[in-house]
Amino acid sequence: MNELIKKAEKTHNLSKDELVALLKNDSLDQEIFDAANRVRKKYVGDEVHLRGLIEFSNICRQNCLYCGLRRDNDKITRYRLEIDKAIEFAEKASSYGYKTVVLQSGEDSFYTVDKVKYLIGKIKSLDLALTLSIGEKTREEYEEYREAGADRYLLRIETTDRKLYEKLNPNMSFDNRVKCLKDIKELGYELGTGCMVGLPEQSIESLADDILFFKEMRADMIGIGPFIPNHNTPLSDSKGGTFEISLKVMALTRLILPDINIPATTAMETLNPKGRLIALQSGANVAMPNVTEGEYRKYYELYQGKICVNDTPAHCRSCITGKINSIGRIVSEEYGFRKKSCSCDCTSGGCCGDC
Repeated sequence: MNELIKKAEKTHNLSKDELVALLKNDSLDQEIFDAANRVRKKYVGDEVHLRGLIEFSNICRQNCLYCGLRRDNDKITRYRLEIDKAIEFAEKASSYGYKTVVLQSGEDSFYTVDKVKYLIGKIKSLDLALTLSIGEKTREEYEEYREAGADRYLLRIETTDRKLYEKLNPNMSFDNRVKCLKDIKELGYELGTGCMVGLPEQSIESLADDILFFKEMRADMIGIGPFIPNHNTPLSDSKGGTFEISLKVMALTRLILPDINIPATTAMETLNPKGRLIALQSGANVAMPNVTEGEYRKYYELYQGKICVNDTPAHCRSCITGKINSIGRIVSEEYGFRKKSCSCDCTSGGCCGDC
């Protein structure tokens, strides 16, 4: 196992069987975390990039079994922000020093292409980098948003197990999800995706497939966090994922994709009070504090126990900065785009695709 960790740190290339072996062995977890931290420091440095998260609608046409925003959940208070309110939140995010905002919502058809393009234009005029996380769209829609100025797009695959994906996402197509990701990449966005760890019926083998999929897609940002059951979904009685295995999948992802951006997700801190700090010391280099104001925070309930729902954006900015500084890291003043490097050992068959 030690040799596999050394191989991953040096070549950034492991087979599925090798990833499975590391995922199944718990005796060297700290060695994996330490190796991922060294790789993080080598390729992306000590800066932590902050992305200000604006959750502008919790209305969704999809009915995913794990998600608290699912269409059939009638126990949630629904909301959608007026365009001007979302712009106001972005302006405040800029005043707090954020260089990137993330516009995130359920798949809400109220926000037409023209409305989203208007929102993109207003936010880009604030000299901010912009990430969209608004679900599955047509290639033409993605192209219009890209031309309007959107820099990044986040669309998590959640699981690369086709059968499990289509079971958990009724009336959705795994093939279409993958097509969306390919369209996003081809259109010149920075591509963000990711997975949940600990889904019902999810195997260790499929988690290894997830990591290899991220590499195949040449993703620029990967978000990984534990599955946390929501009481108002069909999976309310499921066991859920653990902090430890989620952290391990994240660390292995850093070893395989050394120069990408990896957030320390809020879901990790929901399970462990120091979750984001531990993640930042195990390969992560991004944090995504919430800059949505007021009661909307508690209504964007993807899962139970979400942290910081009663905090203000100003408090969140101060809090995360203090945590980052406490571990000897600094908040970046840059926009946080991926700085690609040829990080592979091509002679071993592990080409990263960026050389």
